[in-house]
Amino acid sequence: MDYSLRELECFIAVAEELSFTRAAHRLHLAQPPLSRHVRALEDKLGTRLFERSKRSVKLTAAGSLYFEETRGILPQLVRAGEMTKRSGHGELQRLRIGFVSAVLSPELIDGLRRFRAHHPEVQVMLQDQAPADQLKAIRQGTLDGGFVGLRPLVPVPGIEFRPWSRETLACFVPAGHPLAARDRVALKELSAESFVAVSSEGAPAFSAHLHALCRNAGFRPRIVLESSRAQAVAVMVAAGSGIALLPESLARLVGEAAVAVPLARAPEITHVFAHPPGSGNAVLRMFLAVLAPRLSAGRRTTAPAA
Repeated sequence: MDYSLRELECFIAVAEELSFTRAAHRLHLAQPPLSRHVRALEDKLGTRLFERSKRSVKLTAAGSLYFEETRGILPQLVRAGEMTKRSGHGELQRLRIGFVSAVLSPELIDGLRRFRAHHPEVQVMLQDQAPADQLKAIRQGTLDGGFVGLRPLVPVPGIEFRPWSRETLACFVPAGHPLAARDRVALKELSAESFVAVSSEGAPAFSAHLHALCRNAGFRPRIVLESSRAQAVAVMVAAGSGIALLPESLARLVGEAAVAVPLARAPEITHVFAHPPGSGNAVLRMFLAVLAPRLSAGRRTTAPAA
């Protein structure tokens, strides 16, 4: 069936505005031709898309379904046109990078900005994904690389890991908790506490590291709630669900609702960047070159993987 782009554009405008007058004004089109385009589309579909009256315009059940199925088409066409135009002006290709929200630090943002400043012709696409999902996507070729947090405990075939940042862990407690007023707390003092934690399914390396720290302090953490995302764990602490061991940078998410208490002996974690071996992707090689100073700093200070 032959549908015109103009008919679809008119339908979506009316569906979003629920007014032929406002839709016509939005499209810089007189109302009669707008109405003709909508009627032509209805004739092709063989059903009414709108219930019209002197006072209101409403989508029919068929119109609502058609709107849900078509509302993303026009933005997609716009994006496709922009990408094609940029490609014609020398765009190399897209760079698809995954990240964990817990590592979205000012240093990482600065690195992304520097890459963009050096290579404005490259479109960087960022995807917030759990570490396990990032590794799967890198192996499948749907991500070019990813900031996955900690290095996995066992080798991952087809993936190389580069240290890029180190961060101190802190004990997150709800505001008003007895530990909140402390300047520092030892891990062994947490043995009787209820923990909320990042799940082993979402971030297996970080979960294993937490258990190892507690085991070395002489106890097994009593975990009452888990989430696949560290930022969600921080919010659960703020809500009073328990305490947590998390990167201290996550304190920015909870404001005054939780306190990040420094830990005695300040345990650190090393964040790594994951990518296919050899960095065969030319755009990825450029990205790694821009990040090289921070990656090199990470290599110099890297501790053995937990």
